Amino acid sequence: MARLLRSATWELFPWRGYCSQKAKGELCRDFVEALKAVVGGSHVSTAAVVREQHGRDESVHRCEPPDAVVWPQNVEQVSRLAALCYRQGVPIIPFGTGTGLEGGVCAVQGGVCVNLTHMDRILELNQEDFSVVVEPGVTRKALNAHLRDSGLWFPTQARTPLSVAWRPPGRRGPTRSATAPCGTTCSTWRWCCPTGGCCTRRAEAGISAWYSPCVSLGRRKSAAGYNLTGLFVGSEGTLGLITATTLRLHPAPEATVAATCAFPSVQAAVDSTVHILQAAVPVARIEFLDEVMMDACNRYSKLNCLVAPTLFLEFHGSQQALEEQLQRTEEIVQQNGASDFSWAKEAEERSRLWTARHNAWYAALATRPGCKGYSTDVCVPISRLPEIVVQTKEDLNASGLTGSIVGHVGDGNFHCILLVNPDDAEELGRVKAFAEQLGRRALALHGTCTGEHGIGMGKRQLLQEEVGAVGVETMRQLKAVLDPQGLMNPGKVL
Repeated sequence: MARLLRSATWELFPWRGYCSQKAKGELCRDFVEALKAVVGGSHVSTAAVVREQHGRDESVHRCEPPDAVVWPQNVEQVSRLAALCYRQGVPIIPFGTGTGLEGGVCAVQGGVCVNLTHMDRILELNQEDFSVVVEPGVTRKALNAHLRDSGLWFPTQARTPLSVAWRPPGRRGPTRSATAPCGTTCSTWRWCCPTGGCCTRRAEAGISAWYSPCVSLGRRKSAAGYNLTGLFVGSEGTLGLITATTLRLHPAPEATVAATCAFPSVQAAVDSTVHILQAAVPVARIEFLDEVMMDACNRYSKLNCLVAPTLFLEFHGSQQALEEQLQRTEEIVQQNGASDFSWAKEAEERSRLWTARHNAWYAALATRPGCKGYSTDVCVPISRLPEIVVQTKEDLNASGLTGSIVGHVGDGNFHCILLVNPDDAEELGRVKAFAEQLGRRALALHGTCTGEHGIGMGKRQLLQEEVGAVGVETMRQLKAVLDPQGLMNPGKVL
């Protein structure tokens, strides 16, 4: 089967590109002028410093600058840019805020980086339908500020003020934002294809796709046809450009309480997570930080928390419901040896605690100035979480690497944040070996090598091990049909 798919793929997908004909960084003057004619001269840059800013994210992958950066202002310009690049065989790299962790914005074949952050309008708020239509440059913070007086909110919170430009929201676990791929937080989307066409998808999640202008592909709840939503959500910019997303909103809770509790061991903390979930306590968020990360957060965010494995939790509901949830949670964690159980009801104190959690990545980087961070991203069934987290902590302690563990443990997802000197090939090799070993351990426990960050450039081998040769070749064939010249964010995923 894999052989048949591979044959079909290569017939459809010659992988041509302008880079086979000219070196990176050498877009002809006429082509650059054509870009300026589409978006205006002030919205095109070929300056080296600008290109380098757009050729890297926060991963350890080395900078791969595009040949030009453009800032479209509307969907028509995105469509015209895509068609122009495709006619000339120029790669297209979507760009949001550059906070990815898998090299997703690296222009490995050069090309044009399409920065969508200038498309930052909130197009339509439908309060009765609990939805809002936004352009890709809208950040989570800006959206919630707009919603402040509506009684609704977008309850995903990430470590940075990301936009929807890179991916629609959702796959960043309990703390996420409007840029991570989404599971159920978007309801419609519009997607521009490299040929310049657009289409609209209405389903559980949304973006803007290609080939036929404004073709309806379904409704908010639909069993019609293939699940194109899932396909585009997971494409990491390799199938098209997001130009609009409809996000699902939620009523603002009557009351909110944040809580923290410290544990004598990693095992006790993660066991408590499983027990809380099994007891059906309706916890809104539950995050784990090991003692190394807690120490880093104390220093970076000026906290005074106990340096021990810690859970951060959040509860939503009525005052009476919150009291019951807190009481039940405190009983569970105390059975696992928890201490220093405390909660924060005031918005300012809750914000201070969660800001510290959201800044954990930067807190970790601050412990080893000048180094880069490498974040693993495995996710396992919740019943296997204690096993893999405890084993990973033991491996990390024995490895000699500098790192910590943090996780959205409510859904079985956690990260090892490893600090590495990118110029030290030996250390970088050990970090990558550690990450691959962890990925394979997660697969052995019926989990995934990536719960949030995606495949990007660094997990392609693990993708093959996770979905198999037939699965990868099926993806290649789908890519070949949607992007025949292989110009959308080449070198990623496949």
